[in-house]
Amino acid sequence: MKEGMRADLHLHSLWSDGKYPPRELARMAKAAGLQLFAVTDHDTMGGCEDGAEAARACGLHFVRGWEISAYLGMAKVHVLGYGCRADEAYEAFLRDRFDAARERAQESLELANAYLGLDVTMDEVEAYHVRKEAPIHTMHVVRAFAKRLSREEGELYTDVFAFGAPAFTVLSRPSPQEAVEIIRKTGGISVLAHPGRLFDFTPEEYRVYRGTADERVRASLLALNAERRLRLIDDLTERGLGGIECHYTTHTAIETEEFLGIAAERGLLVTGGSDFHAEGTQSVLGLPAFYAGRALTDVLLRLEGSV
Repeated sequence: MKEGMRADLHLHSLWSDGKYPPRELARMAKAAGLQLFAVTDHDTMGGCEDGAEAARACGLHFVRGWEISAYLGMAKVHVLGYGCRADEAYEAFLRDRFDAARERAQESLELANAYLGLDVTMDEVEAYHVRKEAPIHTMHVVRAFAKRLSREEGELYTDVFAFGAPAFTVLSRPSPQEAVEIIRKTGGISVLAHPGRLFDFTPEEYRVYRGTADERVRASLLALNAERRLRLIDDLTERGLGGIECHYTTHTAIETEEFLGIAAERGLLVTGGSDFHAEGTQSVLGLPAFYAGRALTDVLLRLEGSV
């Protein structure tokens, strides 16, 4: 029998690019047999009060969270923060993210319109930006274009908006170092999100990786990426990184074991989450099955916003 609390520490609500309000996530977490969950919206903790209240009503444990959409150059290096205070430092960081997100969405909109020969407006994008007090997100732009084109959102994102695609932009993104620092300043624990999705490639390297059928070339690029990723983890650990999301929806068994080893060697906490946004995607709330051990729960349930 597995030891620890059955947990999902990576869930998105309609406060960013998820489908459901936090109270519905709590109900779904309960139905999935979870004992502990976190709401981790992009660049905001706006939904956490509702999440905590709903958790109490469902008899679940809860920890306040958010996911900072950080980039290292062109590489997506998202950082999860747990138990942070919604203080002046957080509010200042959020204001910067709010303004930057607006600029980035506008640039992405213009690039996508030029590439696709369309005239999608920001008003159309705003229809999907439900919580106006939270930063706008790239997926709100994607959904507006998906509606116009009658295309599946995930496929359209990959073809047009993802790294290396025509409408990709990293305008005004914070660095992972800045993410770890603001989480530290606000009293939280920082965790490297989905390291198996961290591709520290140049655009040309990424095009080769995506386009080649030569397994030796792919293996060489993956080895290069692993070296860069490990250097980044060491740098972030020195700056105060607290954990690694080892258990994750798209991680293979080999990747999970690799990240567990890295965490153990560096004394980092092990977390896990689905990255659930909505049904019909590759993520399922509560999967992969993750049991938060005593070392992790002792830390999380002492943090601000925990239930």
